[in-house]
Amino acid sequence: MASRVRRKLRVVFATAEAAPFCKTGGLGDVAGSLPQALADQGCKVIVMLPKYGTIAQKWVDKMEHVCDFYLNLGWRNEYCGLERLAKDGVEYYFIDNERYFKREQLYGYFDDGERFAFFSKAVTESLQYLDRIKGFTCDILHCNDWQSALAPVFLREFYQSLPVYDNVKTVFTVHNVKFQGQYGDTVLSDICGLADIPNAARQLYCGPKTVNYMKGALLYSDILTTVSPTYAEELKTPFYGEGMDGIFRDRESILFGILNGIDTKDFDPAHDTEIAANFSAKKLEGKATDKAELQAELGLEVNPERPLVAMVTRLTKQKGLDLVNYSMERLLSRSVQVAVLGTGDQSYEDALRYFDWKYQGSMCARIAFDVGLSKRMYAGADLFLMPSLFEPCGLSQMISMRYGTLPVVRETGGLRDSVKPYNQFTGEGTGFSFANFNADEMADCVLNACEVFWTQPDVWKQLQRQAMKEDFSWNRAATQYVGLYTRLHPEVVPYVSKAKG
Repeated sequence: MASRVRRKLRVVFATAEAAPFCKTGGLGDVAGSLPQALADQGCKVIVMLPKYGTIAQKWVDKMEHVCDFYLNLGWRNEYCGLERLAKDGVEYYFIDNERYFKREQLYGYFDDGERFAFFSKAVTESLQYLDRIKGFTCDILHCNDWQSALAPVFLREFYQSLPVYDNVKTVFTVHNVKFQGQYGDTVLSDICGLADIPNAARQLYCGPKTVNYMKGALLYSDILTTVSPTYAEELKTPFYGEGMDGIFRDRESILFGILNGIDTKDFDPAHDTEIAANFSAKKLEGKATDKAELQAELGLEVNPERPLVAMVTRLTKQKGLDLVNYSMERLLSRSVQVAVLGTGDQSYEDALRYFDWKYQGSMCARIAFDVGLSKRMYAGADLFLMPSLFEPCGLSQMISMRYGTLPVVRETGGLRDSVKPYNQFTGEGTGFSFANFNADEMADCVLNACEVFWTQPDVWKQLQRQAMKEDFSWNRAATQYVGLYTRLHPEVVPYVSKAKG
């Protein structure tokens, strides 16, 4: 084996969204935090994402034009600009093409297949310009979800023979396998230019006249990851694998689950300016004030003896709203208070409005998106309910633990990996859990937790402290990712400078 070199690993992180520039869900949170943590762990990181029309002008004003070029997309010859912005030790490069990206939303257009095929190819094409102009020779191309899934395919089929690409290894992360990027097979010739490459065409097909972008990345990438260890195992089963379970089983030797983290500076009850009173694991007194203020704000009876169960969620079947609706009256009849914040399917919104109307003082439904209120609910509630049908990772349960609000979760995906169920014999635990997607089982779990709240206050406070001390920082996850990167480049010893980033 050749001698090892001590230097920074050079990572290009391709993503369709990244906070604070553009975000619709969990991917934006991950891409907004993980690259900085990777930089702290000995990587030189470039994040590549589309230059959407929704990006705030304050960020656009800080961008500098690096270069522009034209690339082939099927029969098209498309303009591509690279705009650079540096933030918190990470360089962000925005793929500029107004025809594809200057729109009112990130997704949901008839030509999304073409838009993100362009993005994937632009990322791959850009690697040579980063090397030529910036002296950045990529070691790892880390792609995320279906929007960048064609990049590993393009890399192998169109660019592998060029010297600057010889060093590039690919990592692909599945954030939610339900969204795969499936389109009619005309995209193979009309957009991707892969119809005349039999091996590529064969691997992209997922059914009669249907191609699947994510399937391409699953078969072409050097390492596959997903957002929790349990979800990595679940993906190998038909129920969770969404038709891709056979590939995950075939490639299980290179499939890894790494639990996401949260922004521990933003979610910090000791310094959060958006809550009524600050508190910490050592000094919990302020949490009682937060609960009283929250009860008053939501129109609930201000009573410290009534356990307050909160949900901050999308109102969809996946999030277990069927179980919640079925169990609501049973919970409220036991002097439990319930508060729900979120938007989603009309049927769930209407059901929660009904409970709010019928059980005033005990139940509150806020059908809205409200970041400030969500923090006050994390800080003021006693329990946080997440009875998900499936949950690749989940962030809310980690945030709630950070605020000493004990989660009640179904044992699936990242919920199982992040919440340690209370053990009455040893005192261990950071929350409560149940196994089956069953409303009575969920209600039993909530009421068992409430019994601890009512009858064992000292045990309750200890569980709160244990939950608040859990390490959900991105540094933990970044260390695991760097371990996978060095598995692909064993000749590199990541170099961590004393100066951050």
